[in-house]
Order: sequence, then C-alpha cells, then structure tokens
Amino acid sequence: MARHGGPLSDITILDCTMALAGPFGSAILADLGADVIKIEPPNGDISRGLPPHPEDFATPASDRDAGCDFGGYFASINRNKRSVMLDLKAADDRERFMQLVEHADAVIENTRAGVMDRLGCGYEAVCRRNPKIVYGAIRGFGDPRTGRSPYVDWPAFDIVAQCMGGLAHITGPDGGVGYPAGASVGDLYPGTLLALGVLSAVHEARRSGEGQFLDISMYDAITFLCETLITNYSYERRVLGPRGSGHPNLCPFDIYPTADGGVAIAAPGPKHWAALCTAMQREDLIDDERTRDLRSRVEHRDFVNTTITAWTASLAKADITRALGGEVPCGPVNTAEDLFNDPHLVIRDMLQTVEVPGANADVRLVANPIKFTKTPLDKLHRAPLLDEHRQQVFAEFGIADKE
Repeated sequence: MARHGGPLSDITILDCTMALAGPFGSAILADLGADVIKIEPPNGDISRGLPPHPEDFATPASDRDAGCDFGGYFASINRNKRSVMLDLKAADDRERFMQLVEHADAVIENTRAGVMDRLGCGYEAVCRRNPKIVYGAIRGFGDPRTGRSPYVDWPAFDIVAQCMGGLAHITGPDGGVGYPAGASVGDLYPGTLLALGVLSAVHEARRSGEGQFLDISMYDAITFLCETLITNYSYERRVLGPRGSGHPNLCPFDIYPTADGGVAIAAPGPKHWAALCTAMQREDLIDDERTRDLRSRVEHRDFVNTTITAWTASLAKADITRALGGEVPCGPVNTAEDLFNDPHLVIRDMLQTVEVPGANADVRLVANPIKFTKTPLDKLHRAPLLDEHRQQVFAEFGIADKE
C-alpha cells in the first residue's frame, strides 16, 4: 500500500469531506502518515476550482487531461492524499465504497446531518460492514446522534461559527460589532479537533474491537476555543467585548505601530517590564506608581501604550526586535513575504516545495508543525488529481472496477 512516513502509517482513512473543515483535519492525519483516500463525487471536491490557479489549470473541469484540475486552495489542504471518484448515488459505486470500508480504520465526512444516511453510507450502514469502523463527522451544529440541536438543519460556514461561538465578538476594534479572524478558524479548528477525535476513537477501537460515531459541531468548537468568554462571564458576569489588539487583563500586551508596520510586545511581568523600560531608556517607569506592577499598568493602560508607541513609531520592526529579542517577548507583524524570508521557517522546514502540474517549480506549501524525532514525517506530496489513484487503490484492496 502507498504509505508515508510518520507515526500513523498503519491507519487507513476514507475521506468523504469537501471544502475546508474536513479536508484540513484529514490533511493533518495524512501528514502524520495515515493513508488518506479521498472519496470524491463525479465533479470532484467543490473546492478544486478555487484560486489561485497554476498556469495550465484545466477549465472546464472535464478537460482535466489538459493540465492541473486544482488550485492552491485545494492543494494546501489535500496534500499527501490519494483520490478515488465514486458516485455514492449509484449502487455499484456505493458497493465499492463499502468494500473499502471493510479495510479502513475510519470514515470521515462533513455533509449536513442526514445526507450520508440518505445515500445509504451513514454510520449504521458502514458499521454493519465493519464493526470496528470509526465514523467522524463535522457539522455546523452537530449530529442528532450526540445531541439534537435546534439548529441541526441550518447550513453553516466559517463566519457563522465564529460569530455564534463568540470569537467574532471579541475580535476587532473596540466599539465594533465584531470581526472574523483573518484565518478561517471556524473551519480550521473544528478540523483539527476532528483529527484528534478520530485518532482517539481508532485507539479505543483497537483496544476494544468496537468502533463508534463521533462528531464535531463547528459552533461547539469555537465556543470551546473561546473559553475566556465563558470563564469571565461565569465568575464575574463580565461580558467581554472586542479587544482590539490588546488584552483585557494584561498590560503591556499589544501590537504597537512601527515605521514599517507593527510589532507585538508582551511584558506583563516585572522582569520583562524592567527590560522593556531599559530598552526604551525609561528606567523611571520601573518604579513609577502608575506602572510599577501589573494592576497599576492595566489601570493606566492608555499611558503605558502611549509611552511605548512613542518609542516604537519611529523605529523599524527589525530595530525593535533587535533591541528586545531574547529579553522581552516580542515579534514583528509578518506579511506573507516576511514569512517566506524568515530563517526560522527555513530551519524548521515549514515551507516545503511541492511539484504541482502546470505550476512554477517553486510552489511552496506550509508543512505540518508537529516534529517527531523517532518517526519523522515525509516531505509534502502534492494533492491528487481527481480519480488519480482509482486503479492503484482498487488493486491494493482487491476491488473490481467498472468494466
């Protein structure tokens, strides 16, 4: 079988997910060595056609032989996977899917509740074919099997989860109605939890011999991520609002303007505060009654931030990080260009070159940040063309293809 390096090289996942949340979670599993077989409908994952595109991107999709059939969005979150096209509405393809189920450790999907059941491929159906199967699902509002939400039939996107889970309410400038995060956290975090949940359930299935159903609600996941909202309200009935770039309980702990962008500086403790004052040549503030301890600095936040800004505004990001690096927690607000030029990411092999049909040779994707010493991960493999591995996968599992 086609296996990658990594600690999960003995796990097989049937990945019926599309778009972002599910594929991100299954990509984590594929990075870690799992054999992730992407089961796609006849037209492929809906995200295949999204930009950015390589030079010979095939449009229309039916002209796939002319070049690459996926853009950068798909490439990023479907790395290290194999693709098999199956029409689960058709009886013969549904049977082929079930034959794959017999050899798999887990099935994952992110359709709305009931969709896979109506196709005859829901948890109960696959469990009859393989009692040890783990079935993981991402839904906007969960699955009735684990608790029927009043919103169970509502569609959901990343921005909906961020808003309903509270993240948007504490993001953005003070006084606003809320902002979504720059990254699609409402998809990415549930996907990450799916990977963790599937691994936990596979571990249990191998111990007990019995699989199970598990689901991640996007709404639940973002609420879990925003634990500070719950804690502050539970303890003090305090409703946190948009925090801007600072922190409600710490100071200094903010992003400050520079001559060429911005820089994060976090010095809430006495040691770091003293080092910051020394770097700014403001040693007088170490014992000033307005700034001598954290409580005082939080109370006089405007004064503290104005003072720091007066120092940072005329300096470049690099000047500030040279002055504070190693002494005070700090870091520049990096652009994508900055990331591509940062030696840390080079040393950590976090931006890896991937060969993409029709693209320039120097296409780089972000690699998995989990670093192992005993079972190191393979270099990234490109995302698959639609149905690219059909013959290979069917041959491995002894499944007859269409005549």
